[in-house]
Amino acid sequence: MPSPPAPLSPAPSSSSSSSSSSSGGLWDSVDGLHAWLDAHGAVDGREALLLRVLKLSEEVGEVAQAVIGATGQNPRKGTTHSWDDVGSELCDVALTALVALRSLTPDAGEVFTRHVAKVAARSLGGDARDAGQERRTASPSR
Repeated sequence: MPSPPAPLSPAPSSSSSSSSSSSGGLWDSVDGLHAWLDAHGAVDGREALLLRVLKLSEEVGEVAQAVIGATGQNPRKGTTHSWDDVGSELCDVALTALVALRSLTPDAGEVFTRHVAKVAARSLGGDARDAGQERRTASPSR
């Protein structure tokens, strides 16, 4: 069974402003996708929100399919996916979740940022920001 690739070292960040501008681009894209779905959806209101949340299940299933394909666990099909495919599917899950969150509140970026800060503080303790920076600058474990 092929093993997952070793973690990649992230590119060094030149400044915190570059990270905030990229997250601004992320939320601009989320807002645009939300507006596009609203304009082209077959349903609206509560039903649209529910369907966007359900879409997450579909996307998670595609991650599972990609993992099975990357490990060759279906003897009838063999290896049908790469670990890059798994990464792409995980990105689809994350983006689908962010669009669903945006469908729930126009302040999705703020809600998400506050939630990440709470989870990081709870999980990392102390100064979660410094702990995250240490992780990003450490060499990969593999």
